[in-house]
Amino acid sequence: MTSYTVVIEPDEDMYHAYVPALPGCHTFGSTLDETLQYIKEAISLYIDGLIENGEPIPAESESLVVTRVPVAV
Repeated sequence: MTSYTVVIEPDEDMYHAYVPALPGCHTFGSTLDETLQYIKEAISLYIDGLIENGEPIPAESESLVVTRVPVAV
């Protein structure tokens, strides 16, 4: 078992989730719980596809930083 950082953002009346370590791995859901369920499924499908194609499974970078940065406007 492995884990990945997932970013979930509100998107109009839904939520958008994506995995920075897995380019193109993203989904949408109506609720946070639904979105988390969908992104787990998306990650599994993404990794299954890599395995089927003989590609390496990416490890998440230890240097990933998620933060807020104040900017004067």
